[in-house]
Amino acid sequence: ILSIPELFLLYRFTNYMRDKLRKWREENYRNSEQIVDVGEELINEHASKLGDDIWIIYEQVMIAALDCSRDDLAWSCLQELKRQFPDSHRVKRLAGMRLEALERYEDANKLYDSILQDDPTNTAARKRKISILRAQGKSSEAIRELNEYLEHLKSMTRCIHHVIMFCLFRSHVSFKCAYNTTSPFCFLCNLPQVKYTQGGLENLELARKYFAQALKLNNRNMRALFGLYMSASHIAASPKVSAKVKKDNVKYAAWATSQISRAYQMAGRGKKENKCSVKAVEEMLESMQITMS
Repeated sequence: ILSIPELFLLYRFTNYMRDKLRKWREENYRNSEQIVDVGEELINEHASKLGDDIWIIYEQVMIAALDCSRDDLAWSCLQELKRQFPDSHRVKRLAGMRLEALERYEDANKLYDSILQDDPTNTAARKRKISILRAQGKSSEAIRELNEYLEHLKSMTRCIHHVIMFCLFRSHVSFKCAYNTTSPFCFLCNLPQVKYTQGGLENLELARKYFAQALKLNNRNMRALFGLYMSASHIAASPKVSAKVKKDNVKYAAWATSQISRAYQMAGRGKKENKCSVKAVEEMLESMQITMS
C-alpha cells in the first residue's frame, strides 16, 4: 500500500506523462520512439488513472508503435480500441494501417473499401489507399487515384472551406476559450461554427450575424474574422440570393479579408518566417475571392 506522499508523486508523474503525450499530439511531433517509451509505460502501469484520455493515447501509441516495428504493442492497443469501439471506422482505419505495416496490402485495401462502402465521403480511407499504391511503387496508379480524390474534393467545396477554417483556428485561437462554456466569445463563435457546418442559406446568414456580433465585442477575434469571411463568401456565391445580398456579402468578405491580412502583417513585422506566413494567408484568401459577376 502506497503512502499519501507516494500516491501524490505517482499522480503528478502520471499527469506529467499524459501532458507530454498531449503536447506531442497537438504539435504533430513525429517522435515515435519517445511516444512508445512514454506511452507504453502509461498504458501498462497507469491505464486506470487516465480516464477517457486512454483511448486517444492508445491510438497515438499504436501509430508510433507501427513506425517502430513494434507490432506487439500496436496489436494490444488495437484490441483495446476494438473492444471499446467495435463499429468505428476510425478503428478500422487503424487496423488497415497495421496491415500496411505488415505489407498485407490486399487485406488493408479490402478494409478501406469496406469503410468507403459505408461512408463514401471518408477521406482518410481514400488517402490510405493512395499510400498503399505509393508503397507498392505504383506511381501512375497513385497519381490517378490522387486526381480522382481531388476531383471528389472539388464537389465538396463547403467541406474544404470548413477544414481551412479549422486549421487556421487551431493555429491562431486559444482553446481555453473554446472549452470555456461561460465565455460570451465561446458562445458567439461556437454557435455560428455549428450553423456554418450545417450549411444552407439560412444557417449561413445566421452564422455570419453571430460572427459579426463577436467582432463587435472584440474586433481582433481571428476566429470570428475567418468565420465572417467564410460565411459571407458562401452567401455571395449562392445562386439563390439577390444582386443586393450578393453585393453586401462581397463587401463583408472583403472587409474581413483586409482585417485578417492586417492582423498577420502586424504579427509578422520584423520576423522573416512570419512574413512567409502572411504571404501564404494572403494567397489563400486571394484564391478564394468572390467576384461580382
